Amino acid sequence: MTNTGIISYAAYIPRLRLERAAIAATHAWALPGLKGAAKGERSFGSWDEDTITMSVDAVRSCLRTKSPAPVVSLTLASTTPVFSDLQNASVIAGACALSGALSTLDAAGSLRAGTSALIRALESGLAGDAIVVAADDRHARPGSLQEMQYGAGGFAVRTGATGILARYLGSASSAGSFIDHFRAAGEPYDYQWEERWIRDEGYLKIVPEAVRRLLAASGTDAGAIDFFCLPATISGIAAAVAKQLKIRPEAVVDNVAAKCGDTGAAHPLMMLGMALEAAKPGQKILVVGFGAGCDALLFETTDAIAGYKSASSVSAALARGITDRSYGKFLSFSGELDLDWGMRSETDSKTAMTQLYRSRDMVVGFIGGKCGACGAIQFPKMPACVKCGSTAPMAPAPMVDEPAKVATYTADWLMFYPAPPLYVGLVQFDNGARVHMEMVDVDPGNFDVGTPLRMVYRVKEKDPLRHYNRYFWKAAPLS
Repeated sequence: MTNTGIISYAAYIPRLRLERAAIAATHAWALPGLKGAAKGERSFGSWDEDTITMSVDAVRSCLRTKSPAPVVSLTLASTTPVFSDLQNASVIAGACALSGALSTLDAAGSLRAGTSALIRALESGLAGDAIVVAADDRHARPGSLQEMQYGAGGFAVRTGATGILARYLGSASSAGSFIDHFRAAGEPYDYQWEERWIRDEGYLKIVPEAVRRLLAASGTDAGAIDFFCLPATISGIAAAVAKQLKIRPEAVVDNVAAKCGDTGAAHPLMMLGMALEAAKPGQKILVVGFGAGCDALLFETTDAIAGYKSASSVSAALARGITDRSYGKFLSFSGELDLDWGMRSETDSKTAMTQLYRSRDMVVGFIGGKCGACGAIQFPKMPACVKCGSTAPMAPAPMVDEPAKVATYTADWLMFYPAPPLYVGLVQFDNGARVHMEMVDVDPGNFDVGTPLRMVYRVKEKDPLRHYNRYFWKAAPLS
């Protein structure tokens, strides 16, 4: 038994959910067979959400559980990273105020990138805590089965040696050339192989072999497994693998695909989160990641699990969903549909990297200034206090976690915005600051002056010429 394990976890699933029936109805004229897969809904991000923003939200929620040890490592696992040659993990670390003496890494290459990164974090022997966050937002060719199956989401796990919720008992991995799907560099869509082949030659042969090695090495009987997490969209495959391994049928964890879709590299960890929510002390959780081989990880929950509540559980993330039936909106937000937004959209979105770096505390960290003379807090930080005019040095004033509410707002239908209308207005912070901000995730029927807000890290602007996303903080309803 190791002295490390999971000490906190958190999920992020975009609030937008598209009914699969809406996808099937759109393609019914050409592909009537899609109707058979039209049950439930899948998650999709707004125009300003991607794997970086989803990861930031999940990691920030994960960090709300306090630990005596510092975070010394952050790994992002994703098959759909925003940048190919700019470390995504370092962007996430900066937005989560983890910059500095920190090791960061991007992990990719297969859907088991999340489980592989988690194994390495648990076995690294770091003198501190590690965070692994997995996030994916995979695109699929319109009319494909994958368009129905995929979903967007992220999941973060903090590992360490103090306050362990689930102790790490070991793992087993296998690497192989079995290809169930692939996506070549630079291509937008996966190429999927035939389901029966994937089931019979992939899951039913590769997964049992790795799991048996793990159970033998840890001295665990298959019948002792309380939660079996196997992400697979093929119907009945998890139950079939469990039967072959002699794992009890009731131990198979629901893959929640009907509620949010397959979130890619994040999905094994998402199912681990479901198991941790339901687990009692002393129960064993088996997690499998599949893709160009297999990872199998075994955990045993401790007494600490009984009193733990995640700041953003999978159940809570699913419950925040808003059902949408607009297939056109889904295509527009994912970049599959290039709408004519008119002349107002014809602007150059080049980011001044030098100014961004010099102002990184304000832009990335959302840190304002506190006047050294009168104590007034302002954002952005100016050379002179906006209240008393003092030029005394200002102390840093973090804004991200400060309680806030709507002071004024307007819904603008005239200005170009990828998800009209554009909601903007004054945000009143409890520390006294007032900031003019963009407001997102607005439900018009439940939004007014005084509505509590939280700060979210989102895409501020996309540069279609240079393919750079500029990020900033926005205000979203607290619920």
